[in-house]
Amino acid sequence: MHRDEPTGSAVVTMPPVPLDRLLDAHASAGSGAVALFCGDRVLSYSELDATTDRLAAWFLSEGLQPGDRVAIQWPNAIEVAQVYFAAFKAGLIAVPINLRLKPSEIAWIMNDAAPSLCFVPPALAAAMPQTTVRLLSDLPDIVRVETPVELFEVSDDAPAMILYTSGSTGRPKGAVLTHQALMATAELCTQVFVDPFGDSVKPCGLAMTPLMHASGLYALLSMVRIGAPCALLAAFEPGAVLDAFERHRCTLTLTLPAMMQFVLEEQVCRPRDLSALRAIFAGGDSVPVALQQRVSQVMGVPIVEGLAQTETGPTIVNPLDHPKSGALGRAYPDVELRIVGAVGQSVADGESGELLVRSPAMCSGYWNNPRATAEAFRDGWFHTGDLVSKDAEGYYWFRGRLKEIIIRGGSNISPQEVEEALYMLPTILEAAVVGLPHDVWGEIVVAGVVFRQGTSATEDEVRRHAREVLADYKVPERVHVFAALPKGPTGKVHRRAVRDMLLGNV
Repeated sequence: MHRDEPTGSAVVTMPPVPLDRLLDAHASAGSGAVALFCGDRVLSYSELDATTDRLAAWFLSEGLQPGDRVAIQWPNAIEVAQVYFAAFKAGLIAVPINLRLKPSEIAWIMNDAAPSLCFVPPALAAAMPQTTVRLLSDLPDIVRVETPVELFEVSDDAPAMILYTSGSTGRPKGAVLTHQALMATAELCTQVFVDPFGDSVKPCGLAMTPLMHASGLYALLSMVRIGAPCALLAAFEPGAVLDAFERHRCTLTLTLPAMMQFVLEEQVCRPRDLSALRAIFAGGDSVPVALQQRVSQVMGVPIVEGLAQTETGPTIVNPLDHPKSGALGRAYPDVELRIVGAVGQSVADGESGELLVRSPAMCSGYWNNPRATAEAFRDGWFHTGDLVSKDAEGYYWFRGRLKEIIIRGGSNISPQEVEEALYMLPTILEAAVVGLPHDVWGEIVVAGVVFRQGTSATEDEVRRHAREVLADYKVPERVHVFAALPKGPTGKVHRRAVRDMLLGNV
């Protein structure tokens, strides 16, 4: 497929500047460059800078202090970027809340982060748990108010955001990302997403995943870092993705493999003009080789696999100039990686071990959770729980997970959290939740249960109960009944053995 040169505003080239001053730097350049597209709305960098100045000043005039938290649960919209950058300017900490969470899950995050304010549109406010936190949905009115409060310089090591991520056990943990870490993330992304194409390509990114999620945030930050436009997709719909590519002349996007399956089929049925598109970057789960081949054939661009975690930022990417089919790729610039064995020893090329990461984009630890911080961050290295190997050319290959976390369509799901929800059903005596392979989602949630003597429930009843307390993507898609579940020496249910049994049943 022939690639035309994309049209759009020129990219502003400048040395790195602090996160809280980034919009001002682009606005001062006086180019009138577009910052955001969202539906029919367009906002320039000058307008984004001015509105976030006013919102930041309003925060401070309301009595918020540096370090206070501001939560937001909002579909992709210009308002999300405004809250983020206003919080950065005021020295506050943004706390995105996943749109798919249920009230009990939201309540736990609200209690843990203790935000002073929460921005939520009216359509989502009804799902908010009972809380003393002030809820706001009138952001457009706030950003039009002139509040004369002088902003101040924010330290690079000040916390900027808490991103909650599910672990292998228990409740989500809040990864604390500093101003420096977010800027380092933006730098790493632009080196990989933009620099390989040179000055002849005018970048335009598409955030097709929610800005509440790391991948959507990466798309936004990488474009803002260089003063390029970013299109925001209000909700994922395959046709809307392709329409945005065509309408805004998007050159790149970050996505999840499961999403690309649907986008690909839409392009086959109703083709759009993708001549501006240069690459699709995918992570959150393994990208099947067959999907990579189909995207290249149908859409005329590579789908580039990479590895990133909320705690570390982007770490590994398959290089555009020399990709290896099936590999995760090589380390990002300035990211250090180690592979260690069971007792922490380095392993030889070709041998599998746990991946350790040290990066300027790494989070500073978990909010209100020193124990989990100490377990995951040791001697400056983050222990990912991922099993990988490295070949002689420096390419990394995914081999499995030490942790039992389930990744469905790029979303982390804690087996223990789902099990705890199942145990709330009186008929269930034992439960074990595991992830099983799936062609579209990467993994799906499957439960093995044992009923109390003399009781039972249908699969639909179990799933209906789970849906009352869990986000839809966490609800088991299959429920298998067993007379007993395998247990380890200590009497704990052995999830890996349950998984093996379920693989035999499916």
